[in-house]
Amino acid sequence: MPPLILVLAGLLGGAALVRLAAKEGRRINRELDEARQASPDEREAMPKLRRDPETGAFRPH
Repeated sequence: MPPLILVLAGLLGGAALVRLAAKEGRRINRELDEARQASPDEREAMPKLRRDPETGAFRPH
């Protein structure tokens, strides 16, 4: 393949990856903002996370 086509494919793939990361970041920030604005009663009802000592992953408690 000509190098120009490979470079263009790389740029398109990189742009798609940046767009996906930005979209995911906005989604996470939206969820965090909703949790911060919740009333104290709603916060108590939200599941808490604890680290699983065997796997190291956070799981709802």
